[in-house]
Amino acid sequence: MLVAKKTKENNIAEHVIYMFQIEDLIRANKLDLDTIVHTILAPQIQDADLLAAYTKWYGDMIIQMKREGIAEKGHLSDLNEIIMELLMLHNTLLNVLNDKAYKEKFETALPSLKDFQAKSKSAEVNIVEVGLNALYSKMILKLKGQEFTEATEEAFTTMSQLLGYLAVYYKKMRNGELNFANN
Repeated sequence: MLVAKKTKENNIAEHVIYMFQIEDLIRANKLDLDTIVHTILAPQIQDADLLAAYTKWYGDMIIQMKREGIAEKGHLSDLNEIIMELLMLHNTLLNVLNDKAYKEKFETALPSLKDFQAKSKSAEVNIVEVGLNALYSKMILKLKGQEFTEATEEAFTTMSQLLGYLAVYYKKMRNGELNFANN
């Protein structure tokens, strides 16, 4: 809850990846709030008020996941909305603002994005979500002790740099610091 709030304010790409992890954690616990509270939250959170806040946060997400029919797969509508905003910003940086630095990062990352898209059989997924999925997959594989070749690490780095740049512009956009009309 606190991490989600902090990442949402500071780095939207990290926030989305973090929330992918929370969705999977909820699914791994069969959308059972009691299990999450007793096995994950209560052992780590000693403050009763904070535990209650986290319990409510997870409970609300479980309700939303059930309501949205994503108990087994898919993402919360809030996350899908953020991903679509990131995609629109991505397209704006490329096609409207003609941001040369962003174009360079995108062209560098594109072969890796396309490769991951093909390997993950996600041709219908937009390129921004492909990058988010790739970095989430890397995090999961790292937690499992997976090591990567230098080329794979370099591919992840290009995707991370692209999404990092996009996240900076997303924050500027949300803070009203970008003016698309004058470009």
